[in-house]
Order: sequence, then C-alpha cells, then structure tokens
Amino acid sequence: MLPKYNVLTQEQVEIIHNESIKILEEIGMDIEYEPALEVFRAEGLKVEGNRVLFTREFIEGKIKLAPSEFTLHARNPEHNLVCGGDNIIYMPGYGAPFVQLSDGTRRKSTMQDFDNIVKLAGASKNMHMTGGTVAEPQDIPDEIRHMKMIYSSIKNSDKCFMGSAEGQERAEDSIEMAALLFGGKEVIKEKPVLISLINSLTPLKYDERMLGALMAYAKAGQAVVVASLVMAGSTGPAALAGALALQNAEVLVGIALAQSINPGTPAVYGSTSAISDMRSGSLSNGNPEAALFISASAQIARFYGIPSRSGGALNDAKIVDAQAGYESMMTLMATTVTGVNFVLHTAGILQNYAAISYEKFMMDDEMAGMLIRYMEGINFDEDGLAFDVIAKVGPGGHYLAQKHTRKNHKKEFRTPQLSDRSAFDAWSKEKLDTNQRAHKQWQEVLASYIPPALDEVIDQQLLEFIAKRS
Repeated sequence: MLPKYNVLTQEQVEIIHNESIKILEEIGMDIEYEPALEVFRAEGLKVEGNRVLFTREFIEGKIKLAPSEFTLHARNPEHNLVCGGDNIIYMPGYGAPFVQLSDGTRRKSTMQDFDNIVKLAGASKNMHMTGGTVAEPQDIPDEIRHMKMIYSSIKNSDKCFMGSAEGQERAEDSIEMAALLFGGKEVIKEKPVLISLINSLTPLKYDERMLGALMAYAKAGQAVVVASLVMAGSTGPAALAGALALQNAEVLVGIALAQSINPGTPAVYGSTSAISDMRSGSLSNGNPEAALFISASAQIARFYGIPSRSGGALNDAKIVDAQAGYESMMTLMATTVTGVNFVLHTAGILQNYAAISYEKFMMDDEMAGMLIRYMEGINFDEDGLAFDVIAKVGPGGHYLAQKHTRKNHKKEFRTPQLSDRSAFDAWSKEKLDTNQRAHKQWQEVLASYIPPALDEVIDQQLLEFIAKRS
C-alpha cells in the first residue's frame, strides 16, 4: 500500500483542532433532542436551553475512547471489513431520489432500482459493501421504506450493509432485523454488523432525528459515521480553513456523544463538505476545493486516531459525460491517495447526490479497480526487478514469449472490465462508446447474478417482522 498523501502540515492540523475547540467552548452547539441534552448535563457541561457549551477536557477525553479501527461483520465472513488503518471500503452512491437514464432523462428511483444497485455491488470485485440508501425507492411507503431496503440488502447480497439513520425508531428496526440475521442483539453488540450515517445540521446543530438514531446505535454497540456537510460560502464561511474548523467542531460533538453513551462505540469521522457555487447558490463538489476538503478530513481523522469517511466519485454533472468522468476521477483519486477509509458514493452518483446512474456505476467501478491497483504500488522482489529475463532477452529482443511474462503479467497488469483497448479496426466493427459498453455491461451483470442463499427460517422471520411493523 502506498503512503498517504497529506495536504496539511501537522501544525495546520493542530490549528484546526484548536479552532474547533474554541468554537465549542465559546459558541457551542444547539442540540435539539432532550435525551442527548440529559447526557451532556450528566457529563457536567453547561446547557442553556438547547445550547451546549463544551470543554476541551470533555471533547479530547471522549475522542480518545473511539477505536482506531474496528471490524464490520458480514453474513458471509469472507466479506468482513476492517475499517481504519490502511484499509479502504468502497460502496455505491447514497440517497439519490432519481435515476439518470442512458437517454439523458431521469425518473424517480424505485425499489427495483434499489434491488439492482445492491446486486451490482454484490457482484462487483471492487465494491466492498453494498452501502445504505443506494437509491431512494419512492414507490414504497415512507413508514416501511427503511425495512424494505434493509431486507433487500440482506436478501440480495452477503456483504456488509448500512442501517437507517431516520430517527430512533427506524434505527431500532434496523438493529432488530440485523439481530434476526446474526443471532441476537448480544451477538451483534459483541461483533458489530451495522454502520449508519449521522449528519449534523450545519452550522452547529444536531436534530432529533439524527441524534435519536446515533444514540440507538451507540447503545447497541453498532458503528456510526458522524458527518458534517459544510457548504463553504452559504452554510459555512467562504474560507476553507474556517469551514474545516466548523466541520470538525460538529463531528467531534457527535463522536463525543456516542462515546458518552457507550465508551468504545465504533465511530468514523465523516466529511461531505464542499463549496457553494456563487452563481447559483447550490452545492458544488466536483472541484479542487472539494478534493482539498476530502484530503484534509482524512488527515484530521488520522490526527484523532479515528477512521475517516469522505469523498467518492463526486461531480456536478447532470448526465454521464466527460465532466462526470474527469470530476469523479479527481475526487475519487483524492479520496484514495489521502487515505479515506469509508467511501460512500464510490459508484453511480451524479449531480451532488441527486441521481444515480447504472452506466456511471459501471464506469466508477472500473475507476475503483484502477485505483485499488494503483495503491498496491510497485513490486520490488526478484520477479519485480526481472534482471534474469532482461539478461536472457538482451538487446533488441522481446518479452512476449518469455516464461517470466506469462508468470507475471496477470499479477502486475490489471485487466480492464469496461475500458476498450482494442485496435481501431476492431473497435470500428461496433463503434461502442463507453456509455454504450457500460449500458450493455450492467444488464449482463444483472442477468447473470445469483443472490447468495439466505436461510429460509431467517428469511421468514425478517418478512414477518416487516409485516408486524407495517
């Protein structure tokens, strides 16, 4: 694994930390959930209405309780994931209400789309888990949508998946369903199986919905990603350092709350911060400033000794075009080379999380495979240096028929899944561009994918639970 690339000096990271502490001590945060306020009161913090003023001692002490890495357990143990250290976890986009079609139009996402994306992630060699709300199924009633999505994640793949963060009740539903799958709440408390996305309300707020979910998962020993989305120029200052300090303050409070409830709760430092486009006022994350937020956040998380979440194949593009490609590679490469551990939005996402595309999923999956290979670096053992075969071939020869080539090319060279490397004459027979190849590929993957078998008794118990809760 290649060394991590840093965009901040150690001194600059410490400046961000101290500025965040100053924000929390002198300004504080609004906590719009009474059970959370009770926790902070019990910790001896000053609470005025919904406003909580934090101390350096409290924040720094609690952050030290979060583990530097943890294991997420999958239905298939071969797909267990270690979050933290040098590990990277790729997964699809999250929360898209629309599906972008290959003809340039879009429609509302459905349960079938959700199932399909889970299957594509299940089939992928590059997506390490299926993720969470990979597409918002708007044809399912809101009150049961979260359970239908979790059931699909369980039924259509045996990789790790995410729980609902839409309040305490839906978090508890997620925990109950996971407990049915893995053999009980005590089992999953000992070996976490769920991770959920908890977002602050920038600037300097947490609402009842997110805090209710955070507290439920912390009590159950499940992992939480605590994330902030600062839109520099609108919900945060139009200055990257100040926006980072604001983001950091919000994330630290969420992680500290989780540790106050259950010391050692697996927690991930999350960032989706980017800039506001000053012409439209909308979020823009397909830009170098967003890449700097991604990279700096990974480094700040390492400063605290906590796994990080940020980045993905982010972009401002409306369709799967060249803009989607070059912006996505910029942000996904920044994510990867700077050491982000947990990567939502690796595949399929368009226009600031608004839409997901099957074609872009396949393209991003290809990019993820390329970056996994890139991070493996260069082999310097005897085969890697290849002196003997260089001496054997000598000047003016070639290596195509050499045993060394047959032995090494498969492990040294990555074979593309989507990219076309054929000669022009061969390509000209069909003249398929990348979009067309991707369209063909995702259909072939879904047609051939067989979901891993799920125990019939557990399957029935899950369905009965959903019916009962409905």
